Amino acid sequence: EVQLQASGGGLVQPGGSLKLSCAVSGFRFDDYAIGWFRQAPGKEREGVSSVNGDDGSTYYADSVKGRFTISSDSAKNTVYLQMHSVKPEDTAVYYCAAVSLTFYDGTTEWNPNFGYWGQGTQVTVSS
Repeated sequence: EVQLQASGGGLVQPGGSLKLSCAVSGFRFDDYAIGWFRQAPGKEREGVSSVNGDDGSTYYADSVKGRFTISSDSAKNTVYLQMHSVKPEDTAVYYCAAVSLTFYDGTTEWNPNFGYWGQGTQVTVSS
């Protein structure tokens, strides 16, 4: 059974840092890409970042480029999203998702029906 478990969300002040984790199981890590998405109240879901589980290549949305870093630890089957210099507009529920590399285009634009999704973790940026 494929499972993705996101954790690490919380309340953080503007300019602060937070690290999210996504523990995955039920599939070969290097056959999949793992992505982070977020959805703020009243807004559409937004792709934030993704990593190719095979070659480690990464993608970032312009809104987070230079502030967020995605990384993976295949030994722990975990993908991380390190968030720095957070802004109030980063407030959202963050989700991790996995898609077979067959359907991965190097971004976060894969068909959501072709992948697996974990539950979300709330990130709130506020003073």
